[in-house]
Amino acid sequence: MLEWASSGDLANVTVLALPRGGVPVGAEIARAMRVPLDVLVVRKIGAPGFPDVGIGAIAGDDPPVFDRTGLRALDLSEDRLGAEVARARVELHRREWVYRGGRPVPDVGGHSIVVVDDGLVTGITARAALRRLRRGGPLRLTLAVPVCGHKTAAALRDEADDVVSLYQPQRLRSVGEWYEDFHQVTDQEVLDALRELHPA
Repeated sequence: MLEWASSGDLANVTVLALPRGGVPVGAEIARAMRVPLDVLVVRKIGAPGFPDVGIGAIAGDDPPVFDRTGLRALDLSEDRLGAEVARARVELHRREWVYRGGRPVPDVGGHSIVVVDDGLVTGITARAALRRLRRGGPLRLTLAVPVCGHKTAAALRDEADDVVSLYQPQRLRSVGEWYEDFHQVTDQEVLDALRELHPA
């Protein structure tokens, strides 16, 4: 249990899940802690011709955050990724509208925020999310995931006050291998969770 959560000081806590995969995990955490659930939409930037290979991420209208190791491995530079960034931003705005319907992103200033995803390999989407939230002045910023590569968890400790992960394998090839059911979460599942756990 998180140190500040175990003390019973939950009045100022919000769980922010990264959709779509982080929402079912975030919903379970929000239910257990009896705190509100909301979403922070972050979008992966795929490599040219290989959209499933994440080499960067964006959150809101912030500049992209890139995985430098991935760029070097693929012999890519940021200035060659304008089209991929633009596509990612279009999808990010679509999802923001679907999930938020014009409702503003929650004010994190002075609040304790728990950022949740279903797992992290490179951690680039979490990094983009944490940097965006940090600028909002949260009281405490915690990253909580079921599984995260050991080196990734260590690197993200520069971005969050706490990194909580049940499993931190030395080598993590994919998040899905740690789940019995790793189906693609739908927009409707995200909306159902928000309807249940987000305050009106």
